[in-house]
Amino acid sequence: MANPRLLVIAGSDSSGGAGIQADLKTAQAFGVYAQTAVTAVTVQNTHGVTAVHPVPAAIVRGQILAALNDIGADAIKIGMLGNAEIAACVADVLSETEEFREIPLVLDTVMLSSSGAPLLDEEGIGILKKRLMRRSLLATPNLPEAEAISGVYPKSEHRLRNAVTVFKMLGARNVLFKGGHGDGDTVRDMLWTGGAEFVPFESPRQATSHTHGTGCTLATAIASGIAQGWTLIDAVGRAHLFVQNAIRTAPQLGGGAGPLNHRS
Repeated sequence: MANPRLLVIAGSDSSGGAGIQADLKTAQAFGVYAQTAVTAVTVQNTHGVTAVHPVPAAIVRGQILAALNDIGADAIKIGMLGNAEIAACVADVLSETEEFREIPLVLDTVMLSSSGAPLLDEEGIGILKKRLMRRSLLATPNLPEAEAISGVYPKSEHRLRNAVTVFKMLGARNVLFKGGHGDGDTVRDMLWTGGAEFVPFESPRQATSHTHGTGCTLATAIASGIAQGWTLIDAVGRAHLFVQNAIRTAPQLGGGAGPLNHRS
């Protein structure tokens, strides 16, 4: 696709490793033109998040409309929403017109930072579950997020299928269960595509603390593939490999959970 376009709705990470900053770097790596609607400004570095300042919902709405009514988008990625007011605003504006409703949406179900700081309140999680889940082409929860949404920690095949049952009830069409929080020597991301089967994406687990922004990067890499016209399975497979290589070649910055190499 010529000049594929992506709209990212997410928070800003002052350390540059996650959020809008990681999204822009990732889209650029794939040759996708990315626009942004910033939902919150965070104060953080590789040691964690120390402050969060939400952007007024009216400004978030304005950013989205400015992007979609001019340049447009072939895909949308949602990351950090921050609070219920912003989550509701995003759900409202993306449902306003048929044109907006037809844009494929990748929903990264951000609830906590990697250091444990809350990035979405309980009411906001409810809006994510009830409104944005059914609007998305793909949701990308990690294992703790999957538990927060479904009540089931999907650490086994049986539990994974139980979690999928809940996601189906919420209207999810496709779900990528990210395995970074799992155990063992293999990282296994499991893609459920609406039927009874799962598509696994596996890589050796890397012994490193430099994994800041992996979720943001993965979801944006997938959304970039969707914007370029890739099938969902192929977009997920390419994104999985991109993230693993970005971890392997991370620049070793900071004293905590360092950023990835988005030029990989």
